[in-house]
Amino acid sequence: MSRLARPDGCSLYFETHGTRGSEPIVLVEGIGGSVEAWGRTIPLLATELFVVAPDLRGNGRSDMPGESISIETLADDMLAVMDEVGLPSAHVYGLSLGGTVAIRMALAARSRVRTLVLGATHAQGPLPVRPRASGPKGAPHLLLYSPRFAAERPERVAEDLRTWSRTPRRPGAARRQWEALRRFDAYDLLPGITAPTLVLHGTEDRVVDPENARILASRIPRAELLLLEGAGHAFHSERAEEAAAMVLDFVRRHAA
Repeated sequence: MSRLARPDGCSLYFETHGTRGSEPIVLVEGIGGSVEAWGRTIPLLATELFVVAPDLRGNGRSDMPGESISIETLADDMLAVMDEVGLPSAHVYGLSLGGTVAIRMALAARSRVRTLVLGATHAQGPLPVRPRASGPKGAPHLLLYSPRFAAERPERVAEDLRTWSRTPRRPGAARRQWEALRRFDAYDLLPGITAPTLVLHGTEDRVVDPENARILASRIPRAELLLLEGAGHAFHSERAEEAAAMVLDFVRRHAA
C-alpha cells in the first residue's frame, strides 16, 4: 500500500500484488470504483503477474483536487504510478471508464503499454451505442450484473457491495469523472493503437452495450474480441475466474 504525490497536490493511492519481476499489469478501474472493486480479480492475476492497482483520483483513497479532471490527466496519473513503481512498460487492463484511460495511455505513450485489455468500455465518437435495458427501480447497483446473476446469486451481489463500500466516496467525484468521459473522444484515433489488444465484454451488459466492444475490435488493428456469454457489466466479479483466465492467456501470448 503506497501513495504518490502528483505535481498538482493530488495524492494517489495504489497497491502492488504478486512477485516483482513477473510480467507487470496495471489495473484501471471505473467511475466511483476503488482497488476493492478488483477484489476477485487481483488474487487470480497475482498468481502469475505483478499487479499494480491504483485508485483513480476521486476514487477510494486517492484525493480529488480541483473542480475538473480529464481522461488525459487520469492517464498521466497512471503513467506516474508506473514510474513510481519502476515500470518502464506494463500490460494495461482498463474496465469501463478505466478502458478509456487505458486507450489514452496506449495512444499517448505507445512504448509503455505492452498490451491493452479493454473491458466493458467504448471510445465515444459517433457512438457509443446506448444500453438496451434498465435495472430495477431503486436498485441501480443491480445494473452492474446480468439479470440472471442478480436473481440467482443475491448473496454474491451483497458481498460485492459490502466490499466496495469499505472505501470512501467523495461528493461530486463520480460526476466529474463522468464529465471527463463525455468530453473524451478517441474513435478516430483507434486505428493508431499499436499495442496488442484484447476486448472483453459481457453480452448482458446493461451499462455499456456490447455492440461497443465490436466497434472497438473492428477499429483497433488486429484486436481480439472475447464476449462472455450471459455476463453483465461487472463481468470481472460475476465471472471472475473465466475473465482472469482470458487475461492471463492473452498476457502469456504477448509476454516480453
